[in-house]
Amino acid sequence: MELRVRQRVSLSVFFFLSGVCFSSWASRIPTIKTNFNFNEAELGTLLLLMPISSLIGLPLSGWLVSRFDSRIPLAAGFTLLALSMILIGFSTNTVLLATGIALFAFSLRILNISMNTQALTLQKLFEKKINGSFHGLWSTGGIAGVGFSTLLVAMNADITVHLLIIAVLTLLVTAISWRYLITNDRTTTGNKLTLSRPDPYIVYLGIIVFFSAICEGGMFDWSGVYFKEVVGEELFTLGYLLFMIFMAMSRFASDYLLDRIGMSASYLMSTLLIVSGITLAVLYPSFWPALIGFCLVGFGTASVIPMTFLLAGNSKKYSAGMAISLISTYSIVGMLIGPALIGYLAHAFQLRYAFITFAFAGFMLFPVSQLFFRHTRSLDEKN
Repeated sequence: MELRVRQRVSLSVFFFLSGVCFSSWASRIPTIKTNFNFNEAELGTLLLLMPISSLIGLPLSGWLVSRFDSRIPLAAGFTLLALSMILIGFSTNTVLLATGIALFAFSLRILNISMNTQALTLQKLFEKKINGSFHGLWSTGGIAGVGFSTLLVAMNADITVHLLIIAVLTLLVTAISWRYLITNDRTTTGNKLTLSRPDPYIVYLGIIVFFSAICEGGMFDWSGVYFKEVVGEELFTLGYLLFMIFMAMSRFASDYLLDRIGMSASYLMSTLLIVSGITLAVLYPSFWPALIGFCLVGFGTASVIPMTFLLAGNSKKYSAGMAISLISTYSIVGMLIGPALIGYLAHAFQLRYAFITFAFAGFMLFPVSQLFFRHTRSLDEKN
């Protein structure tokens, strides 16, 4: 097998595995809420640990990909992720649970920046766009994870057994596949962060990712709870499962769509799909309208992150790893605000009306993206 193809396959395995791990955790949030008897505000506060821990891991992950080949922090991140899932599964009190969730988010930050640094490096070896396909595999892994979770929920399997299985799988795959990743991808330039005037190129992309993270992160954390408590569906993972399926479909199609309609139109399409999907689910909170609405939201949010990361790789000021690290800061803030805000709004009003927040965040994607493209055109005219 050609070297670059082998490296692509190996990296694809890790994107898929990351999706499996994340969706396995997210699909069990309603179980954790029930087991620990949390209300919406308490759950929202607990979920704050994820973006806070991710923010703590951000400077470390940026330093690691500039100091070592990105496959080294990638393997370390997946190892820590497996250990955190074991801790979450076996938690018998809130302190242990909070520790496990914090470690889970910290590990995700390290492996996500490492994986995306690998992806942007590998993209340079291929003429056609391949970045969207990696994120499509993340969503496919998410589908597999939710599907497995749905099966276990239907069988009344304990969360301990569930997360232990996923953790062991993660350790085995990491031990086998990490050696086939790209080597010698450490960059020696563009790794220095300057604290003078912020780079508008990074700021605009960061704001886009911020609003996307509010939508995506909030849907990850609250879609299962919405289906259980608002829609009244006992098999509460169905909404999350369909959301992930349509995310995967969109991400596999995103490379093709970008070539056909361009990035500007893609951002507009994302805005329209998110707003219409959330509106449908909020106005008609019954099974089929909510399910269709979640599908539209999944299709709309899917391409935003890979598309924006691809643009980040074109930064003239920073290396790919540093650009992704900086933009990920905005993503973490979105993850910080989104799930927690939904929890507090749901506690004050109703979860159904709290979901309007996602429609607003989705609406903002298009105008901010237009400001970014206007800025890049002005840079091209100056050069």
